[in-house]
Amino acid sequence: MRKLLVYFSFIFTPLLLQAQIGGQNTYQFLNLPVSPRHAALGGKNVTLVNYDPTSALNNPALINDAMDNQMVLNYMNFVGDINYGTASYAHFFNRRTRVVQAGITYVNYGNFNGFDENANATGDFSGSEAALSVGYQQQLGRSDFHLGANAKFISSRLESFTSFGVATDIGLTYRNEYSNLIISGVIRNLGYQLKPFNEIRENLPLELIFGISQKLDRLPFRWHVTLDNLQEWNVAFGNSARDEVDLTGNVTEDDPGFFANIFRRTILGLEFFPESGFNVQVGYNFRRGEELRIEDQRSFAGLSAGLSIKFNKVRINYSYTRFNRAANTSFFGVSIDLSR
Repeated sequence: MRKLLVYFSFIFTPLLLQAQIGGQNTYQFLNLPVSPRHAALGGKNVTLVNYDPTSALNNPALINDAMDNQMVLNYMNFVGDINYGTASYAHFFNRRTRVVQAGITYVNYGNFNGFDENANATGDFSGSEAALSVGYQQQLGRSDFHLGANAKFISSRLESFTSFGVATDIGLTYRNEYSNLIISGVIRNLGYQLKPFNEIRENLPLELIFGISQKLDRLPFRWHVTLDNLQEWNVAFGNSARDEVDLTGNVTEDDPGFFANIFRRTILGLEFFPESGFNVQVGYNFRRGEELRIEDQRSFAGLSAGLSIKFNKVRINYSYTRFNRAANTSFFGVSIDLSR
């Protein structure tokens, strides 16, 4: 265990001083769920070791031999009719090179009506973004540690503005086959905007994620605990709609404290029958549930669930994510085994 802590501390501690969070950076689509299974487990997961090569889009250290010749296509009609999808493929080359994974993330924001400052029509325009990713992992000697990295090439087009960037994901995973324990730490979207939309360069959505999961020996499920946005402490912000006013007019502002910052970076997931042809996933994202809940109403914000069914060499995946009463998403995916 001491060696485990040393590995993770050496790689990830220097980045704890950098503070960035959603809404402050460009290329935010890079942090959307990469597959229905990940969406069902709360949206983010870095400990999902299986056949699915899209897991490497979150954590390249999860690349393994079971991904060989697996092709996966995923599609989601996101909030506001935004079209979002991912595709991934992995191939085993030889005993020395082993498995290399490649993936694409794409989002189309649809068409918009353009107007100038005087409300004169300027014509329709659209927006889209994409990222091409290539990943590889290497076992560290004969240990249970696996180190992986993704190289990402990013393009974005918003109206007449275009931007290009490069980024990398670096993941370290500890896999203990005897205890079925998996521990991962990942630095995501560490990169640079090569060509900004205008003269001002923006930061990429850097994110530090830690996860732990375990499959229990005598029970048919695997539990997952994920902590996201570890590069930023203040992820809990006050909501003025939740301020309290007493009978004398004194206002007590909503002011989330220490425990709110702990829980709002926590994501819980549970897989039932994780290694069978039919499995079910459920998840809860505390930050999503807290930020999107409506006072005095039960909206089930933060909950997500999904299932996976295998038919011969084809596996169908589906997940449902609840945001609030007015918004939810369905994520569809198909995995094809191209092996003979």
